[in-house]
Amino acid sequence: MKIFIAGAGRVAKCVIEKLTTSGHTVYCGSRHPDNIAETNNCKPVFFDLHAERTETEKQIAGCDAVYFLAGSRGKDLLQTDAFGAVKLMQASENAGIRRFIMLSSIFALEPEKWKQEKSLQNITDYNIAKFFADNYLVNCTALDYTIIQPTLLKEEKGTGMIEVNPEHDGSNPIPDVAEVLCSVLERENTFRKVIKMCGGNTPVDTALANI
Repeated sequence: MKIFIAGAGRVAKCVIEKLTTSGHTVYCGSRHPDNIAETNNCKPVFFDLHAERTETEKQIAGCDAVYFLAGSRGKDLLQTDAFGAVKLMQASENAGIRRFIMLSSIFALEPEKWKQEKSLQNITDYNIAKFFADNYLVNCTALDYTIIQPTLLKEEKGTGMIEVNPEHDGSNPIPDVAEVLCSVLERENTFRKVIKMCGGNTPVDTALANI
């Protein structure tokens, strides 16, 4: 498949590696494309979430799927994490791309949990941005979306074991989040689903098969 990825952070880099290893051609959209190594299957391109939607449509035209893996780390929540995501959704629809996969935050659609869960208590503004982006994707588009909502990201070796739709927060090794993001790409049972995840005891393939 020909895939466009918005973002070049920790999760995105891991996803790019996994997708290109699987034979997909990935266009990696970043404001700093020079920081991404170009290979036969990995094509870094300059991409700015502040750009007009029409410009984004041109950049993603011809792709089979789009990933939103960008994040401002609290520095540009409205234009990047919220409206930037929405513009990419709109551009995808206008370009005729149906498959859209978005990285979000656990319980982003459940504000009542933001003060209850320890890992969420200090990132309320981020969760507000994700709340509106997730809601737009679910309720205002006809995209075949999957929203992945992991809990606290850890720079640890992946285990390949997760829990889906946990009741409380926890943590996720980044490689496990990347594995889930890649594994849902062609799984139709995950289309139009919001999937919460944390570290657990179930292999990724088994957990996703039972969604």
